[in-house]
Amino acid sequence: MKKIIIISCFVTLFGLSCLGQNTNIQPEYVNPFWYLPKMQSLLNDFDTKELQSIYEPVVVTIPPCNTWRDICVMPDGEIRIYGSQNKKNFYDKGERIYLASRNCGLSWKKFAATPNELGQSVRSPYSGKYITVITLDEFWNYSPKEAGIYVITSTDSPASTDLIWKKISNHPYQHFRTLIPLRSRQRWIAPAQTRIHQSGQVVLLLSDDDGETWREVLLKSVPKHKIEPPHQGLRWQNGACEPTVTEFTDGTLMLIARTSQDYHYKYISRDGGETWTAPEPSGFHGTLTMPTLYRLSDGRTLFFWCNTQPLPELRHEDQFPPLSKGELNGEGGEDVFTNRDANHAAISDDDGKTWKGFREIWLNTIRNDADFRTKGGNNEVLDKSVHQFEALELPFGKVLLSFGQHPVSRKVVIFDPKWLYEKNRAEDFRTGMGNLSTQVYLKSVSGNFRGFSGHCAWNRTNGAVMVPDPDGNFQEALLISRIKDERLFSEVQGAVWNFPATGNGEIKVRLRVRGEGIRLSLTDRWFNPIDVTIKDLAQFTFVVGKNDLPADNWTEIRIVWNTEKRTAEFFNGNKVLFHKEMQTNTEHGLSYLHIQSLAETEDSKGTLIKKLEMKEF
Repeated sequence: MKKIIIISCFVTLFGLSCLGQNTNIQPEYVNPFWYLPKMQSLLNDFDTKELQSIYEPVVVTIPPCNTWRDICVMPDGEIRIYGSQNKKNFYDKGERIYLASRNCGLSWKKFAATPNELGQSVRSPYSGKYITVITLDEFWNYSPKEAGIYVITSTDSPASTDLIWKKISNHPYQHFRTLIPLRSRQRWIAPAQTRIHQSGQVVLLLSDDDGETWREVLLKSVPKHKIEPPHQGLRWQNGACEPTVTEFTDGTLMLIARTSQDYHYKYISRDGGETWTAPEPSGFHGTLTMPTLYRLSDGRTLFFWCNTQPLPELRHEDQFPPLSKGELNGEGGEDVFTNRDANHAAISDDDGKTWKGFREIWLNTIRNDADFRTKGGNNEVLDKSVHQFEALELPFGKVLLSFGQHPVSRKVVIFDPKWLYEKNRAEDFRTGMGNLSTQVYLKSVSGNFRGFSGHCAWNRTNGAVMVPDPDGNFQEALLISRIKDERLFSEVQGAVWNFPATGNGEIKVRLRVRGEGIRLSLTDRWFNPIDVTIKDLAQFTFVVGKNDLPADNWTEIRIVWNTEKRTAEFFNGNKVLFHKEMQTNTEHGLSYLHIQSLAETEDSKGTLIKKLEMKEF
């Protein structure tokens, strides 16, 4: 079998598709959002009010597998998320199950699934059948079949076991995303990736006859990561992978891919996917994480991704225990992911010309845990992150979003896209530190699959913490300090806070400098609290020492910025203390306040933060 697969990697795709000739188009299935009235019909009065009341993200369940493409809708409007349970080890298939919701995702029940039922699939708007494309190998549940690429269809539902299997390729394409049926023409697009030629390359399978025959379009890969300051080593080389595609109103297609660069890269097609522009940075920051585009029924487009900047790469030859050859040269995996603990959403009303939001959907609830690498065990999966996304529109304009890896990190939430249009945010810590990133990293084992603990991850602990207000008023404040601790990768402490993106806004901070002072930076993406490169990479950065503000007293400062004018001013009351020119460009405005200790040695007094406020001008 292995010999057959190796030889057939160079065989052309089975079959050449012709232009769509399917005449079995049933009008009731033309709308890809056919299921919305079906879902709504299942709601009782209480659930209707409950769903309508949801605004910001609310957790409704934990998906039964790492988010990829596991959500589907039954003919009557029931939502299912397929997965597995009781895995004995990482490679075990476990028992196939699904979660089902008959009230638009508000509540869920678990059921056993038969090993050979269709599962996740998309209902064809051209014929009404359910269809999916899979890569079948020795780890797939469907063990009787020969390895390769298959299209599987059912005329009934995702629960059907009466399936039509058709092998369409022996090529080693992998990581297929959810199929996209175009509106501008009768065509399916199946986004995937391949490693035939380079370390990650986008491949699209196209079908013009409702999945009967398919052909490939191979896209150019993006530049590889290079060792340039501030990096001392190579990132894992992902040329272009995990592609996501959406169709705009005029039929233009946009594809965004995961890369090793500081940005996701985008491709554009204006002929239904036949030809594509050369890849270029998308304007969305993101490194080695999955992007996901999702078009709503009203024509707006959602984008889900991790708007995060990882720490600079270390000199890998100096790391201990020693890394493998592949980890050293970037071709065999990453040493550590430090950018997978925050995920984000943005929305476009004008077919991708402009975007709003850039808000954190979720912060990893274990982001500060000292046993991060082993948390929850590792039989099922070794990664623990909040990247990887799958979305589904619900009635009343709500959106169901599944994301993450590992049961301790992944979630399913419901939110209202209206939440992305907010123009202000405030934080007074009355509900704790759940809205901030403050983690510091413990010295940990680096590398991919090692022993029993999670791969590409470091253990953590709390950096900035809540302490009593020195005024003795029974209130608390956030303390950003520097504590001597040999266990830490870096003793630098900081806090990172997200707000709705804007090019013209104001931040207010109520603070009390008691020690060496802090750096306040405004930026368009999440940086690690300990990342000292923020001083060079942020759009604006201000250094506030103990002599710049009244000594050991509560003071409210303001920072007012305008990215179009490329300026920002730092106020104490009505007095301008600092004026700064924008030092790095941004495409979508600013969405983060990054606060970091200036101390180079131990500084237990640090700086206290009592309140944060942001508003758009």
